[in-house]
Formats: sequence, C-alpha cells, structure tokens
Amino acid sequence: MTDQSTPHAASMPEQWLAHFPITLFASVMGLSGLALALHAAAGYFGWGQGLPRFALAVAAADLVAVTLVYALKALRHPEAIAQEWAHPVKLNFFPAIPISLMLVATALRFELPAAALWLWGAGAALQAGLALAVIAAWMGPRTFGLGQVNPAWFIPAVGNVVVPVAGVPLGFVDLSWLFFATGVIFWAALLPILLMRLVTQPALPGRLQPTLAILVAPPSVAFLSWLLLNGGELDGFARVLFNGGLAFGALATVLLAQAMRPPFALSWWALSFPVAALTISCLRYAQLSGSGLHGAMGAGLLVLLVVIVTGLVGRTLLGMTRGEICRPE
Repeated sequence: MTDQSTPHAASMPEQWLAHFPITLFASVMGLSGLALALHAAAGYFGWGQGLPRFALAVAAADLVAVTLVYALKALRHPEAIAQEWAHPVKLNFFPAIPISLMLVATALRFELPAAALWLWGAGAALQAGLALAVIAAWMGPRTFGLGQVNPAWFIPAVGNVVVPVAGVPLGFVDLSWLFFATGVIFWAALLPILLMRLVTQPALPGRLQPTLAILVAPPSVAFLSWLLLNGGELDGFARVLFNGGLAFGALATVLLAQAMRPPFALSWWALSFPVAALTISCLRYAQLSGSGLHGAMGAGLLVLLVVIVTGLVGRTLLGMTRGEICRPE
C-alpha cells in the first residue's frame, strides 16, 4: 500500500503547482489597494498609520508568496505558463504582476523610499514589456471574436496609468507622462469595443461576471495620476475622470446586482482594486474640493472595501483548504 500511494502523494504538490493561477496576482492588487486606501483615509481623517502599515505588510507578504510560487511554476511547468498566455482571458492578467509590484511600491514609498524606488522601477520596466507583448498578441496572428472581449482587457491599460502614482513623486515625470498617455489612449480605444460586446453579445460567463467592476478602475486611477501630473489642480479633465469613475461605479453596481450569482472564483478579486481606487479618488477629491459629501462617500466606500477584502481573503483561504483553487478548470 505504501509503495503504491507514495507516487500519487508526491505528484499532488506538482499538480497544485502546475495549476497555480496567474489570477492570484489580483489578490496582491486588492490588498495593496486596501493599504493605499487606508493611508489616504488616515491622511484625510487624521488617523494613525497603524492600519495602513499592517495592510501594507499583508500585501507585501502576499506579493512575495505569490511571486515565488509563480516563479517556481514557470521553472517547473513552463508549458502551463504557455497555456495561460494562449488563454483569451488569462493573457490579460500577466500585467497584474508589474501592477502588483508598483502598487506595493506606491504604499511602501511612505515607509522605505529607497526600496520603493527599486520595486517601482522593476514594475514599470516589466509593465512596459508585458503591455507591449499583450497588445501585440491582440493584434497578431491570433484572432479574437467580439464575444471573447471582457473587462480584463483593461488590465494592461490600467497598468500604464498606475505608473505615475509613484513615478511622479519619485521624480520620473517624463516617463510617467509616457505611460499615462499610453494608458488613457488604449483605455479610450478599448472602452467602445467592450461596451459593444456587452450590448450585442451574450452575458459574460459566470466566472467573469465580477470583472465588470474593472470598468471603475481606469478613470479612477487616471484621476489620481492626472492630479500628480498637473500639480494637483482640480481642473476640468480631472473632474471628468473622477465623475467618470463614479458613473462607471454606479453602472457596475447595477450590472453586478443583476447578474452576479456564480460560485466563488478567484475572479471575485476583481471587485477589490476598483473599489480601492474609487475610495482613494473620493477622499482625494474631498480633500481638494472641501466637499464633505465626497468625504462621506469615501468613508462609506472604505468600509465596503474592508468588508470585500476581508471576505475575499477568508474565502480564498477556505477555497485553498478545500482544494477548490489550483486545479484544472
């Protein structure tokens, strides 16, 4: 009995590793978004930095763990990485790796600026390469039908507008303008394609329903980056981006309330970062405009964000113990 069971037992970790999903980097984005939202709330409400630091530590630990396991997967199972790259949905999650690096670097900048610089630099360089590779894959020999378009296609574009959030304070202004322009242009180009898909094609599959929340992220993150690039002035373009984030937030809420009834999947992590981006945007807008209403909106969104992230962490850990994650789909 022992001799027969040992090979099977030994193969289980390899099977788990082979199916370790690229989408788990969305958890790093959500946790680092929570850390940044707590930092923004601490600055707006005058709270201490204890909670932001704790959230940053959790996000950094998640980044290290997910990166190390995924790197091991790349070494041991390169064919599995190739399959994810060939997948029309998972392909767009590869830029979640550099986005995660840059978001953690953005939060880390307040504690360890030197370490944040190196982490942000690595993330920005990797984002440039992966964004080009993904966009080239969209336009290359492979063909994508309109029904394959989904909100995850925004991730490469959102990654570009994340760059200035830490890039400007770190002194890379011209480089930040390059990434910002690229991100905004591709967001504007992809938005009508995605809307056409949502209007004319069947509803998104159950596992992809949570990605509708990604609609909120591009204008919300672009708003924060634009404020840094234009010296913090709440001008007309900034107001358009901010209110666009609110509008897409309302739309995503209605769409998710109507359609999202799937069992838990890692795609639910797509809810977290967009809510974090909108939370920070509301608090920043309230700070610049003196609007108590927007400050209250930011506080409400922060409570919602904490509930979402706490629930996602718990459900992800439960899914791992049940063997619901890291298995063939």
